[in-house]
Amino acid sequence: MSFTHMPLKTLLLNPPSFENFDGGAGSRWPATREIESYWYPVWLAYPAGMLEGSRLLDAPSHHVSAQQTIDIARDYEFLVLFTSTPGFPGDIRLAQKIKEANPRIKIAFVGPHVTVLPERSLRDCDAIDFICRKEFDGQIVEFAQGKPLEEIVGISYLKNGQVVHTPDRPQIQDLDALPHVTDVYRRDLDVSRYNVPFLLYPYVSLYTTRGCPAQCTFCLWPQTLSGHPWRKRSSDDVAREMAKAKEYWPHVKEFFFDDDTFNIQKARTVELCSKLKPLNLTWSCTSRVTTDFETLKAMKEAGCRLLIVGYESGDQQILKNIKKGATIERARQFTKDCHRLGLVVHGDFILGLPGETRETIRNTINFAKELDVETIQVSVAHAYPGTELYDYAVKNGFIVADTNMVDEGGHQLAHIQYPGLPADEILDSVHHFYDEYYFRPKAIFRILKKAAFNGDDRKRLYREARAFLKVRAMRHKWVKDKRSKQESAATAEPAGA
Repeated sequence: MSFTHMPLKTLLLNPPSFENFDGGAGSRWPATREIESYWYPVWLAYPAGMLEGSRLLDAPSHHVSAQQTIDIARDYEFLVLFTSTPGFPGDIRLAQKIKEANPRIKIAFVGPHVTVLPERSLRDCDAIDFICRKEFDGQIVEFAQGKPLEEIVGISYLKNGQVVHTPDRPQIQDLDALPHVTDVYRRDLDVSRYNVPFLLYPYVSLYTTRGCPAQCTFCLWPQTLSGHPWRKRSSDDVAREMAKAKEYWPHVKEFFFDDDTFNIQKARTVELCSKLKPLNLTWSCTSRVTTDFETLKAMKEAGCRLLIVGYESGDQQILKNIKKGATIERARQFTKDCHRLGLVVHGDFILGLPGETRETIRNTINFAKELDVETIQVSVAHAYPGTELYDYAVKNGFIVADTNMVDEGGHQLAHIQYPGLPADEILDSVHHFYDEYYFRPKAIFRILKKAAFNGDDRKRLYREARAFLKVRAMRHKWVKDKRSKQESAATAEPAGA
């Protein structure tokens, strides 16, 4: 098979969407954040690094509008768009307009949504030439190099009105063979555009592994895109990239390893820490509560500052229901170990998981206050197509018929409810959770202390507080309107009977 000398001129796009929406590539929960924050489009950076003449365009973080994106796409032959379930309706409208402006362009959609729903996605938008299922690095490169669709494994496309699914593509095993995403960031992105409230600014994020062996029923990525088999880069390859990144951006204050399970294997973590330690970097990562003290100590000594930890719930039965593979007691000990070592913890909690009741919500709030980690994020449970949680919610009729996954601004809404626990009450509990957690004397003192000693932190905290309160007010309005409609319907029912 002979390929063209130069690949198609390729634009890899994290598309513009709702204001502050972080929907593709590196975002675990595609939604508009309470506080403006953007993750790096790591997945798109790999094929971008393999195709000469390509460009990675991260429209949300760089505030590139839909019209500007259309204008940019006029100069390209091939567009790769990373879509999400909440963002899909807007993404297909954008794809149609790009095709109208540049009829010769070929368009591929990638990401969890189209992986799970390839046929529906193709029929929803005739501007899509093909879809890449699961990991998409190889498919994109092969198409750009001239390989016919029927010879590319891991894609779906329409032919004579019928959907063709080529065989599944084997997962990439040799991650060291992939390009370094930081080379692409340096070429195409402005690192000052990326901000996450609990990370030092500016920061740079990347992966050292792919896949996650954990079986959490709600988690989008392992069940749709990256898979459960855990594959790792060599510690030498990671260290090489980090040394280079330090030279690229001497002003960057923190590097973040955004792996699904960075430290799940003790031996590998300790080995990697021994390679990172001489670089004198400040870095953070994701972590499971099953990580032991010795591993945490090695991480701290190698420059680790903060861990993002998915506690999810303070109720043991809910942890069992979602196959978390962790216990409340283990979470307590892990958190004590982190405090003892001086590791900062950002705790993630989810309300509305299977088995949730008013009592379990209270248990989780109390548990979070007991743990007393530096910062928290409270999400409502979202049942994404392709996840075990989605199948469970649909089978049992727990998805609210008239409620979208996000509001008109892209903010998360509760779309799952249970007998005795309506969706609006779950969403309202998010605010009670935040209020109870942050309006404690201990938490207030932490925030004031942080602001007092750093002017930049003080300005950042002020901006974040304003943004959070704005979203808080919007969600309160949604809950109030929802309850008002329910009361009106209940009042009207006897008259219509």
